[in-house]
Amino acid sequence: MKFARYGIYYTPAPGAFADAGAAWLGWDVARGQAVGAPDDAITRRPRKYGFHGTIKPPFRLVPGTGEGALASELAQLCHRLEPVVLDGLTLSKIGSFLALTPVGDVRALATMAAEVVRGLDAFRAPPDPAELEKRRQSNLSPLQEKYLKDWGYPYVMDAFRFHMTLSGPLPAARRDAVLAQATKHFLDIPPRPFVIDSLTLVGEDEDGKFREISRYTLQAGV
Repeated sequence: MKFARYGIYYTPAPGAFADAGAAWLGWDVARGQAVGAPDDAITRRPRKYGFHGTIKPPFRLVPGTGEGALASELAQLCHRLEPVVLDGLTLSKIGSFLALTPVGDVRALATMAAEVVRGLDAFRAPPDPAELEKRRQSNLSPLQEKYLKDWGYPYVMDAFRFHMTLSGPLPAARRDAVLAQATKHFLDIPPRPFVIDSLTLVGEDEDGKFREISRYTLQAGV
């Protein structure tokens, strides 16, 4: 199966945390199927990506490369990367949307994400002008503009902030209520400590939704 775009995500291993995230968003990225009865007004925008934290943002493949070569390179990269251990996750309001964000020292996570962005960049086709223009509508800083030019996405390297998106933009009057709803939904489910010990290759299918292709264990130091 060929996909329009590919990305490298953290996705939870099968279990309660993965199930809770899939049910909240209404899309199970591992199984590639709709689940639950999500609130469309809250989750419609992030649903197609599935429950995840982005490590290398979605990209189109350079012509002449293929999914198999990308998967092989990711497998080799994961063999050299160490698992990342954080204290946990917390529900946060990031601007107008809601997400789970890490608790604890995130430097090792940022370093790992940067290595993945760099290590797989030979597979990334440059974004087209329409994609660049869309990104620039967010009033990028000079550093983010540089990253957009260098890496095809503005929020990488020093601008990287790991998060697991739970909503689209929410009106200010709704944010506290949705936060309370999410707190109840995820109560005691996010793991402590929060360990990222694998990365997932995902693909964007013709319906616009992302699906898991394969998962790779981070093996260095294990």
